[in-house]
Amino acid sequence: MKTQHIPPLVLMLLLCTLSANSSFQPALVLEMAKILMENYCFPENLVGMQEAIQQAINSGEILRISDRKTLAAVLTVGVQGALNDPRLTVSYEPNFVPVMPPILPSLPREQLIRLVRNSVKVDILENNIGYLRIDRIIGEETATKLGSLLKDNIWDKVARTSSLIFDLRYSTAGQLSGVPFIISYFSDPEPIFHIYTVYDRPSNTTRELWTMPSIKGERYGKKKDVIILTSKRTMGAAEAVAYTLKTLKRAIIVGERSSGGSVKVRKIRIGGSEFYITVPVARSVSPITGQSWEVSGIPPTVNVMAKEAVPKAKSLLAVRSAIPQVVQSISNIIRRWYAFTDRVPALLQQLQTMDLFSLISEEDLAIRLNQDLQTVSEDPRLIIKYMQDNAAIEEEDPELYKVPDDSKLLRTMIETTFKIEILQGNTGYLRFDKFVEFSPLIKLEELFAKTVWEPLKDTSNLIIDLRYNTGGYSACLALILSYLYDTSQKHHFFTIYDRIQNTTTAHNSYPQITGPSYGSKRGVYVLTSYYTASVGEEFAYLIQSLHRGTVIGEITSGTLMHSRMFQIEGTGLAITVPVINFIDNNGECWLGGGVVPDAIVLAEEAVDHFHEIADFHQGLRSLMEVTGELLEKHYAIHEVALQVSKVLLSKWAEGQYWSVVDFESLTSQLTSDLQEASGDHRLHVFHCEVEPETIHDVGKIPTAEEVGYIIDALFKIELLPGNVGYLRFDMMADIEVLKAIGTQLIKLVWSNIVHTDALIIDMRYNTGGFSATIPLLCTYFFDVEPLRHLYTIFDRTTTTMTEVMTLPQVRGQRYGSSKDVYILTSHMTGSAAEVFTRTMKDLNRATIIGEPTIGGSLSSGTYQIGDSTLYASIPNQVVFSATTGKMWSVSGVEPQVFSQASNALNVAQRLIEAKPLKTENSK
Repeated sequence: MKTQHIPPLVLMLLLCTLSANSSFQPALVLEMAKILMENYCFPENLVGMQEAIQQAINSGEILRISDRKTLAAVLTVGVQGALNDPRLTVSYEPNFVPVMPPILPSLPREQLIRLVRNSVKVDILENNIGYLRIDRIIGEETATKLGSLLKDNIWDKVARTSSLIFDLRYSTAGQLSGVPFIISYFSDPEPIFHIYTVYDRPSNTTRELWTMPSIKGERYGKKKDVIILTSKRTMGAAEAVAYTLKTLKRAIIVGERSSGGSVKVRKIRIGGSEFYITVPVARSVSPITGQSWEVSGIPPTVNVMAKEAVPKAKSLLAVRSAIPQVVQSISNIIRRWYAFTDRVPALLQQLQTMDLFSLISEEDLAIRLNQDLQTVSEDPRLIIKYMQDNAAIEEEDPELYKVPDDSKLLRTMIETTFKIEILQGNTGYLRFDKFVEFSPLIKLEELFAKTVWEPLKDTSNLIIDLRYNTGGYSACLALILSYLYDTSQKHHFFTIYDRIQNTTTAHNSYPQITGPSYGSKRGVYVLTSYYTASVGEEFAYLIQSLHRGTVIGEITSGTLMHSRMFQIEGTGLAITVPVINFIDNNGECWLGGGVVPDAIVLAEEAVDHFHEIADFHQGLRSLMEVTGELLEKHYAIHEVALQVSKVLLSKWAEGQYWSVVDFESLTSQLTSDLQEASGDHRLHVFHCEVEPETIHDVGKIPTAEEVGYIIDALFKIELLPGNVGYLRFDMMADIEVLKAIGTQLIKLVWSNIVHTDALIIDMRYNTGGFSATIPLLCTYFFDVEPLRHLYTIFDRTTTTMTEVMTLPQVRGQRYGSSKDVYILTSHMTGSAAEVFTRTMKDLNRATIIGEPTIGGSLSSGTYQIGDSTLYASIPNQVVFSATTGKMWSVSGVEPQVFSQASNALNVAQRLIEAKPLKTENSK
């Protein structure tokens, strides 16, 4: 051990500068250090202490204090601060007389019985709640000696209770060997498990405490609730009991943080002086947490003053005793009412098996149940809430939406409910603030058609204003939607599954309607607000899911859940259960929540925005047609272009572009449809106010002064162990630039790696560049003769096929065709870098290591769509394999050795190292 290392403990003890008239003997400090070294339960914290103390003494750095009690206090502060252990104390006690506590097992049986009765109290409280107070944890020998007494007077009485309050607030003494007895009563006999490991420093021994397979008396088991009460006085073995049962999730702690005592402490005289040091000589470690309750104490689950712990525990047990019934009630409600019947078994299973140990209030129970049930059901409509005031649940009065049977009253209601106008631009405007009852409308549909649809039949577009619509009857949705479609075809709108009636009803278009059909070609624009609710939300949702129109305005209220709320009797809990599933024409169930408009604007500005969007929609078909024409003319695979062009127009005709409201959403939708229809992720459309620059301009020929800078910026080389070369370049430079810097490039880069035994080419950060560079680079890895066919390029724009070959001559020495080459790739590797990588792989000239590449195109053209500010990036070249003649995939290059990009270099080096060994073994 190096003596010059002085730990913080020594600095705290010795480098205190208190003036004094006399000095104590340095032997006192050395004796104290010796005691700590031999007895302190964390000897690893004392490394180097004794040597450092001796060094400090020899150097004259010594503490001088005249008053012995002051000295003891200073030493206490020093040792506690240095070791961060408040249990270490130094005292000056000239009259101290050691008192040896009686060894309990050696006491007469009568005294032991009296001791146990004085330190244990058992009672049965209301609601069959057991109360057990233990003020001293007796050890193993005593527990064995008094087994029958403990069984009859304590454990058998406690075992018959429904729940237990275990009071350790006054337990300040005891023996750790008794802990397994208590823990065993609250656990199953099998399997036994490890409770604690206790390390004793003086004997340098370790002892494990385990539960017991057999005990006298009936076990309390693991099912019934146990609440442990603690206080600031709770200490020692009682803390071990509380800590273990808490970490096992077998008991809830109520009260105050415990004292943070010790497994075992000793008060030891320092040499022949009248100073004493109190030292924790043993320590415990829980195998569950790897920690202990010592020093820090046990934080309670519910923090209350010790004197209030019993009433708090009673109220807590009352809450917990109701949990099984609450869970059962919720299970019954879900089983009876939940609309997703196929999800009911999983929900019931979750309710039966969920861990409810730590719940201490109805609020906690509601949060936990709600979280778990929504996770399992994946249904945000299934909600459990805590409603403290048990407020009555208000339901909408269906009478508000009923219509009179009287014809005159019905006519008046229709005329007042529906507001019709013809706005500028021949735009129809229809506002209604409620969806009225279905059956009377059918009886007098002629009146409805004449009043509502006849004035709107010849308009160019239709606004349906639902900004003030708060709901009504969903049965009339199909009728209104039928007017928005051609009557020549049958349309399925939505399906309703009613769990209460156990019926499934498909809502389709009406085969005949009395009034004129608005048809499916003209635009329908639905206006919404935060007040749009219930059936109004259903209508807006259907307009989107059916691709029949555009929704403009604010996100709707989100109050429609198709649910019923049930109060859990005797609690403040309520469960909202979906009893209806609203299934759209795509088979998707609407899980509620507000409808998000296609164009989100303030409700009061919705009409103004309608005009902008309607004008935008007028030019959509033309843009789609021009996009298709550009594809047919320029896309590398003509037959795919023809198919994609048809798909675009088909989607437009089906109304899938009604949700497009501006150039931003159009570019997103067009790009998605192009890529989906073609299977080519390289196709994309973008919006640009100014004409974009050409991506590959002619490379500028560098000056002599710029050459060195360019080489340093583009290329990185290194010689790795085993004569392995490493070459990284992050861009495929223009061929003319490479020719201009060729001489310097050979000298500064290539000549340093050409004589290596193997080469690693790092393309992980190379996103592409100029494809003309590829044959030059490939040529260096093949022999002069014969020239190798690398790949063939078909250019759609020029309709030409070009075979790309290696070059007959290059500057500098070739790497040749025999030495191993490894190429590193990542998800960033793209364009020309991919083509080089794929060529080397295709010709079996390199091993590819890393991640699949991005799948970029060798060449893409950018074309303006009509006279708009939209542009399409279209791959106009396709590459064919030199070995198979087949077209290369657009999905990127798959490496032969998969690896995280960050680890690819290490993988390559390991492969290179292993290859000679493999060769030798094969001989």
